[in-house]
Amino acid sequence: MFRIWFAIPLWQRVIAALLLGIVTGLFWGPGAEGIKWIGDFFIESIKMLVVPLIFFSIVAGIVAIGDLRKLGAVGGRAILLFIITGQVAVWLGLALGTIFMPGSGLDTAGIETGPVPEGDFPGWRQMIVDTVPDNPVRVMAEGAVLPLIVFAVLIGIGILMADEDGSPLARIFDAGSIVMQKVTAIVMELTPFGVFALIAWVSGTLGPDALAALGKLVALNYAGCLILILLLYTGLLKLLARVPLVDWFRGMADAIAVSYSTASSSATLPVTLRCLERNIGVSRSVSGFTASLGATINMDGTAMYLGLAALFGAQIFGIDLTLGDYVLISVLATAGSIGAAGIPGTGLIMMTMVFGAVGVPLETIAFVAGVDRIMDMMRTTTNVCSDSTIATTVAALTGELNREELISADDV
Repeated sequence: MFRIWFAIPLWQRVIAALLLGIVTGLFWGPGAEGIKWIGDFFIESIKMLVVPLIFFSIVAGIVAIGDLRKLGAVGGRAILLFIITGQVAVWLGLALGTIFMPGSGLDTAGIETGPVPEGDFPGWRQMIVDTVPDNPVRVMAEGAVLPLIVFAVLIGIGILMADEDGSPLARIFDAGSIVMQKVTAIVMELTPFGVFALIAWVSGTLGPDALAALGKLVALNYAGCLILILLLYTGLLKLLARVPLVDWFRGMADAIAVSYSTASSSATLPVTLRCLERNIGVSRSVSGFTASLGATINMDGTAMYLGLAALFGAQIFGIDLTLGDYVLISVLATAGSIGAAGIPGTGLIMMTMVFGAVGVPLETIAFVAGVDRIMDMMRTTTNVCSDSTIATTVAALTGELNREELISADDV
């Protein structure tokens, strides 16, 4: 029986659990709250992963650069573009959430929430001071993510500066990142059970209105990703890289298809590198460095979604967010997308970080967990398109793009 269960792809099990949970909740009604504890167990399991996953992933991602000197012509441009596109993505998500308000009008009075995190924005001066962890161990214990990220970045830079002396520690963090990805995969196996319990509770308590709000969220997620691909990335390719767009998308078609089906930018990486080098004409050094680093720290689709989901949760539970909260979301969503390892489901883990910072109840995860895979497929496609766009742009700016290879992409 277990063999049959695990032979079914996880995303199919999640979709089946979602549908079964909806039907169960609609028939059972408010009594479905009796199985909510299963969903609570799933959410607590996700929260358990946040600190170690972010810490190991960010340090390993910086160490993957290999040498601080690479942060010159290639690394400097790539990281700058990663930051710019990440900020554009998260503010796009915030804009879509503000304009279309997918969570508004939903009566959640019947839902009992846990303690709501306090979203106290202290002002930009104090925020800068607070990013310095006075006690890294305490920061990890309390789950204060922003100073944790700063500490992880400093550790990564220190390992690179130590050169050979830092290589043993580099291997430890690389191994730690891999181990945390495996642990995340284990926890993600709980997703069908958590989704079933949570969506049954939500639909039993709120009825069809909750399903309509979820449909709106999914539509906005896809719309935001398409805007990034069709406007932002094509703009970079046309204005900076100066490559023919139809040929570029034809050359990257295999990577796009694999990314959508697997919902994993890490699993897609070998196909991404092959398309960039053989079909687009990006040099091996630029593609290997930029695309590999991007698969670790560049998650535009995730950043956009974290901003959108934060507003969705705030609207559902009637939480008023200030401009300062928006700024904090933009910083943490971008930083959180860096810590989101390129495997399915980690967007749910990053939500706990962003939601907790601005006072959005973590019960929001109950609403989105069931449809997260559907959205994750499109977010991953966006992430891979972003990595490939930036690799192509950096190659064009540094003279590492063989345009004859791109022209011959008609033959692929």
